[in-house]
Formats: sequence, C-alpha cells, structure tokens
Amino acid sequence: MTTPRVLVIVLLVCSVLIQVPAQNGSRTKVKPENVSEMRASIERYTADRGNLTRSYPVAISATRRARFTKFYEDQLASLKTVDFDSLSQDGKIDYLLFKNHLEYELRQLGIQTQQLSEVQPLIPFAETIISLEETRRRMEPINSAKVAATLTELRKTIDERRRAVEGGLKVKKTVANRAVLAMNALRNNLRNWYTFYNGYDPLFTWWNEEPYRSVDQALTGYTTLISEKVVGIRVPAGQAQNEPTRGQTFQANQRASSSPNARPGDTSDIVGDPIGREALMSELRSEMIPYTPEELIAIGEKEMAWCENEMRKASRDLGYGDDWRKALEHVKNLYVEPGKQPQMIRDLALEAIKFVEDNNLVTVPELARESWRMEMMTPERQLVSPFFLGGEVIQVSFPTNTMAHEQKMMSMRGNNIHFSRATVHHELIPGHHLQGFMAARHKPYRAMFGTPFWSEGNALYWELLLWDLNFAKTPENRIGMLFWRMHRCARIIFSLSFHLEKMTPQESIDLLVNRVGHERDNATAEVRRSFDGSYGPLYQIAYLIGGLQQYAMHKELVKSGKMTNREYNDALLKENRIPIEMLRAAITNQKLTRDFVTNWRFYGNP
Repeated sequence: MTTPRVLVIVLLVCSVLIQVPAQNGSRTKVKPENVSEMRASIERYTADRGNLTRSYPVAISATRRARFTKFYEDQLASLKTVDFDSLSQDGKIDYLLFKNHLEYELRQLGIQTQQLSEVQPLIPFAETIISLEETRRRMEPINSAKVAATLTELRKTIDERRRAVEGGLKVKKTVANRAVLAMNALRNNLRNWYTFYNGYDPLFTWWNEEPYRSVDQALTGYTTLISEKVVGIRVPAGQAQNEPTRGQTFQANQRASSSPNARPGDTSDIVGDPIGREALMSELRSEMIPYTPEELIAIGEKEMAWCENEMRKASRDLGYGDDWRKALEHVKNLYVEPGKQPQMIRDLALEAIKFVEDNNLVTVPELARESWRMEMMTPERQLVSPFFLGGEVIQVSFPTNTMAHEQKMMSMRGNNIHFSRATVHHELIPGHHLQGFMAARHKPYRAMFGTPFWSEGNALYWELLLWDLNFAKTPENRIGMLFWRMHRCARIIFSLSFHLEKMTPQESIDLLVNRVGHERDNATAEVRRSFDGSYGPLYQIAYLIGGLQQYAMHKELVKSGKMTNREYNDALLKENRIPIEMLRAAITNQKLTRDFVTNWRFYGNP
C-alpha cells in the first residue's frame, strides 16, 4: 500500500520530469506526442504483410495476387468498423493514410495483372515454373519421375517460344524488357526449387539433374535472345541480363539495385517501362496530388522558365550577358583537384549546419550533427548515380584513376564546387540525414506510408528556402543552385512524358544536356537511374513537386506569422514520411472526415 507521504513525493518527482527550463528561465510543459489509436492496427498489418510476402515469394503468381487481394479487402472491411469521429487528429490521419494505402495496393494488383497479360505471349511456360515452386512451398510430396517429364516439356515450350521470336514474333521493346525481368525472376524461382531437393533427395537428383540443367540453359539462352534481339541490350557472355539475386522477385515496377549492363558512352541499356496515364493517375491519387500529369508538366515548364530568367541575371553579374550557358561553363570548371573532394564536402556540410543554426531555422540534435559519415562511390555506381547520394552516409561521386580522361573531366565538372555547395545540404543537414534521424524517433510506425514527396521534397524545399534567405552569396553560388533547380524541373517534364509515351530515353538525355546544361555522360546516368526500376514512376517529380508543396505551406504558416521558421521546420520532421496533404492536416489541425478526398491545389493553375 502506498503511504500518503510516498504519494506526495511521487507526484513532486513527476511534476519535475514534465518540466524543462525555458531559455528565459521560466518553466514550460513538454507536450508529449499523441499516441494514435490506429498505431497498433498499422503495426500488426505491417507484420502480417511481411509474413505473406515471405510466404508467397513468386511475385507474378496468380495465387499470390489472389491472396493479397483478400488480405487488402479484409483490412479495408475491418477499417470500416472503426468509429472515425471518435479518433484523435493523429488517429484520423493514420486512418486516412491506411485507407489510402490499401486502396492503392488493390489498384496496383489490377495494374500488375494487365502488365503480365501483355507479357504472357513471351512466357507461356511461366505457370509451370510457378506451380513447381508453390507446390514446394506447400510442402507437398514430390514424384521425381513425373517432375522429370514436366521439366522436359517445359524445355520444349521454351524452345518453341524461342523459335517464334527468331521467326519475327512482333512485341513492343518495353514489353520484351518486362519479360526479361520476369524470366530472370522465374529462373531464380526454379533454381530455388531445384536446390531445395537436389542432393538431399537422391531419387530426385537421379531423375532431374539433366532435365533441370537443360531447362536452365534453354531459359538463359531465350532470355539472352530477347534481351539482345528485341530489347537491344548486349548481354556479356555467361551473364543473364539483370540476373536476380537469391530471393529477388519481379514486380510491376521492378526494383533494381544497379544497371550491370551500363557502359560509358552507351545508352542501349536504358529501356524503362512506361506505365501509361491511368497508372500515373493511380500513383498521383495515392500521393494525394490533385493534379493531372499534363498539369504537372506545365508546372515544370513554368518553373523552368523562372530558372532560365534567374540564370540570365547571374550570367550578367559575371559579365557573360544573357548567355547563361557560358556562365555555366565557367562555373563547371571551378572544381577541386583530385583527392580534395572529401575535404570540400566536409567544409560545405559544416557551412550549411552553421547557416541553419545561426538563422534559427531548425533544431539540429547534437547526435545528428555528430553521426553523419562519408564514403566514395565506385566508378560502376557512378554510371547510375553521377552525383551525391545522401542520408546518414553521404556517398561522394568523383573520378578515380580507372576512368577514361573524358569520364574524369565530366565527373569533375559535374561535381564542381558550386554544384556541390547546392547539394551537400540536400543530402545531409538540413536534408536527408536530419530527416532520417528524426523519422527514426518520431512516429516510426508510419514508415509504411513513406513517400519521396516528403523526403526528396523536403530536401528540395530547403533549397527553395535557402535561396530566399540568400544562402547563395555569389553569382557562381546562384548558378549552382539554379542548375539543380532546372534539373528538377526537367525531371518532371521528361519522367512524366516518358510514362505517357511522349518522350524516349534518348530525348530525355537530350533535354538534360540542351536545356539544363548537363555533361552528356552525367545526363545519361541520370536518365538511366530514372528508368532502371530502382525508383517508382513518380520519384523524379517528387523533388520539386514535394518541395513546392512544403514551400506553399511555409507561405501559409510562416510568412503569415502563424509559426516561426524553426517551429514550422521542426513540425515537418515530426510526422514522419507521409503524403504532404496529410502533413498539412496534422500541422494545421485540419478538420477531417472518413470520406476525405485530396483537394489541396498547392500551386494553382499553371
């Protein structure tokens, strides 16, 4: 039993713990983060989906799609039983995020079904491989002799399809590329199936060693044929194009970690997979962007025109008149000598941190300031990512001794002092590193709803804000910042146009070279990165569009005097990586309803 005296002591201690000294010496109560009523449901869903993903590893399987359809529909049905009006603001936001996510996943299953139907003529044998692996996953008994006959028929079907392609079977290049990805995943599935039994079941090996080897060779040869003859990508001897690692599976928007067929000066490996207008609208709906692809392209063009006008102003300040391309060439040649890039990056990082702190723009925790690190990027990785990548570790792109002279010069010019100054803060503080640091500590259960419109958009928003605050001290600094802003405008234009099938990868490269001023190899790498499947179809537009969303909120809340810069920028980091319209609803305490539909026209009519 607690005595009255002990109770008083406990209450006194608690009152101390919930107070902290303010800067003026008074005491201010610390407002704890709300605990969302939906958090447990979201965390349980995340765990359940992980179990299902691991249990149904064949991504193009109809069985998997059926199981996930039921899973998402059951989740939506359960969600409808929640008393929305009784939820806290955090709970309402999480409810709407969860509902939006489930509806998107169901739409994606339908889109994937359509995409796979287009590939089916090239892979009529897929169901046989899928059935073998799924039978194994269900741990059903195996008839080794019967399986040997199945493998023999499978090889015959593959050979028949190969002859059809050699005979001139007509198929779109992008569909053929999708088929290559699917076949590499199927080959991996078949390898997993065979490895499970081989050696452990002597009878299985006796019957199936040769039939499996024959199928594997036929599938590899057929994949190479389509890759080289239809897609137009040369596959080095002994290597299947984009051969998946163990456990990697094909998806409608296949995620690839690299481009193994990339070579300096070559663009033949850049194919991509345009998803079309309907799928783009589905993606935009999921991101709560109430604009059409055409409206967003118009925004990109309008922002590009603003950048070009500012470029001319900076060019005149440097004595080049309105020929901003000459001024850009001047800036490109202001690079550090080999070996000095890490020191330069360090100095630029410290400069950016000092600027945001001196201007009281955002809270930078001591551990965040201490814990970022640096690595140098390999020459191979630079063929896909010619500039920085960031987060807790900033990956620096700069030429190595193994590169040809032209590639060295393009890399040095593309990573010059002023281009770098405009991007280091994007990657570290106040950009990606600070984002990641805060997201790990505030509402981490919302990671499932993560969007590049928050992460890339927030880093880009800082570029817009720092421009307004005169972070660019010289005309060269301004050109460096404008170059990247033009780059993000171009990304909107070429990525959406590509997915609408109105622009090719080569035209995208030319746009970056001719309108932005990229070195050609760097432009090629940027387009390769955009279309190699490493990123979703809206990723490239998320930089500037997400930045404009957060910039519009800044005007609404900070320029109006409702919040200080620091209050607003801290608030952006404490809701985790969610669609920006929901971030706005959280910060402004917007009234929400169960049937909420995205409607925030943050830019207006372009």
